Amino acid sequence: MGLQQLSWRQRGALWLRLSIRFVVTLACFLIIYFLGRPLLSLFAPFLLALITAALLNPLVKRLQRTFGWSRGPLSLLLLLLLFGLAGGAMVLLVYAAVGQLVSLAQNWSGLLDSLQSTLEQIEDLSFNLWALVPPQVADFINATFNSFFEWFKDSASNWLATFGSAVGEKAMGLPSFVIALVIYVMAAYLLTADYPYLRSRAAQHLDEGLLHFLGQVRSVALGAFGGYLKAELFLSVGVFFILLAGFTIIRQPYGLLLALGLAVLDFIPIVGAGTVMVPWAFMALFLGNFASAVELMVIWGVIALFRRVMEPKFVGDQTGLSPILSLVSIYVGMKLGGVLGMILGPILLLVLLNLAGMGMFHGLRMDLIAAARDVAAILSHPVETPDKKS
Repeated sequence: MGLQQLSWRQRGALWLRLSIRFVVTLACFLIIYFLGRPLLSLFAPFLLALITAALLNPLVKRLQRTFGWSRGPLSLLLLLLLFGLAGGAMVLLVYAAVGQLVSLAQNWSGLLDSLQSTLEQIEDLSFNLWALVPPQVADFINATFNSFFEWFKDSASNWLATFGSAVGEKAMGLPSFVIALVIYVMAAYLLTADYPYLRSRAAQHLDEGLLHFLGQVRSVALGAFGGYLKAELFLSVGVFFILLAGFTIIRQPYGLLLALGLAVLDFIPIVGAGTVMVPWAFMALFLGNFASAVELMVIWGVIALFRRVMEPKFVGDQTGLSPILSLVSIYVGMKLGGVLGMILGPILLLVLLNLAGMGMFHGLRMDLIAAARDVAAILSHPVETPDKKS
């Protein structure tokens, strides 16, 4: 059966629908691009509070049925318990880290002596290597270094001024962060306590079909967001314990402090623990400490293997994406939006897949199929030319 071309009326309606869809999609992208970040920054405490209330709502309802308490005191007690546990864990971790910092400060003179010895070894090795360099190359390198230091001396003042300004801005922003944190806690309690009432009031002003659709989108987005955060938390905890176990085995001083700092770095996939551990291992190898270099590289290799193997699986298990789709969404998100893109990539992909499963893109898919068939029909039928009169 051959392909049939659409009539001009059908073709005009088809391409008009596709054009409208394209314009609406482009407008949504432009609005998100230009207004998304300012609006997110403005309403971040309330958005996080709403997400917290939505996540806690099933637990609050279950506790209400179990104990028969009113929602307000139960929400307050639950939030106090959660924030108390999180704060207590942070206090214990900070206490242990501060203990190692105090030990580090007490042994500061010994560390300085060790650093001086290391620098002397580097200087001796550099001097021996420099003696093997031809004079012409040495003169060129000296001239290059002199130019670099002159440029560095001229730029250092500007860098220091910029750094001081940035530190000042961060220090000035600390009260705003504290206020935002207090607002978030208050909003989380108010929204959790009144969540069913606020949800019913919002439902009164929405169409039933639209309400059902928004409910599905909300459940999918919350599930994806919560699942991704849970997966990243599992990965960070796993990296922390791998580092702690590795540093304990090799008897690395201040192992807890190092494991904590590197685990925080490893939470940022673009940075990662390798940005510290790989140069650290190469420095140990450069100074002739082969055993330490091998130990550090083995620990880093275990971490890299753990993240590469478990990250797609954890993200897939927690969000419902297959490991390959999780990997693709993480990589594409990193290329498009950096760290934030890596976090939002799997979430947006899962939302889009669920919306497609709900039939939201059914009309677009049918229009694209019809347009492709019409173009194929046009290309497959050559233009008929009238026969020349003999």
